[in-house]
Amino acid sequence: MKTPPMTAQQLVDAARRGIEEIPADEMERRVASGAALIDVREPAEFADGHIAGAANIPRGVLEFQVQAHPAMNCATAPELALHDRPVIVYCRTAGRAALAAESLVRMGFSAVASLAGGILGWQREGRSLTTGA
Repeated sequence: MKTPPMTAQQLVDAARRGIEEIPADEMERRVASGAALIDVREPAEFADGHIAGAANIPRGVLEFQVQAHPAMNCATAPELALHDRPVIVYCRTAGRAALAAESLVRMGFSAVASLAGGILGWQREGRSLTTGA
């Protein structure tokens, strides 16, 4: 039986049901305790402003940054080298991050969360960004 097509928003909604979304205060606590913080937006978005301490691993290559995939010159991103290290992902509004978190969970990462509201939510709370690559 063929699965009916889904919209992008339906895919995001389905991903959100299977992942943990956390508020900014909790994200900061986990990062202070050693969690990796990954911005899954594109490099130009990251350069325009990101959360201090975040690594930029765009959503389009995230899965290939795990386990030294040949598509990424057989290199593993340090933030994704250990499947038991807590990982927090974020994007602009939390949609891409939900999809990224779902993928990481499916790839065996044991402690993955997404920043609720994304970077726009972070900014709405009056929190600062840093710029540059």
